[in-house]
Amino acid sequence: MSITVRYFAAVREQLGSSETLSWADTGARTVGELRQWLIGRSAAHAAALDLGKGLRTACNQTLCGADQAVQDGDEVAFFPPVTGG
Repeated sequence: MSITVRYFAAVREQLGSSETLSWADTGARTVGELRQWLIGRSAAHAAALDLGKGLRTACNQTLCGADQAVQDGDEVAFFPPVTGG
């Protein structure tokens, strides 16, 4: 059982493009709980995923909030808001 976590833009620069995690090991039931678990993994994760940052999230390529349920096989993405110019 696993979930894939993808990182984009500045988050990708800090953590790499993706990682596959054992879903059961994370204990996460929601995207918010997964983010909290990831923050506890390392100083790099804590800096990149800090709750004070306005990161956007997606589950299975659909934008979502922290309360989105996470299930085995899901893909969760973290990325900063995008601005045009």
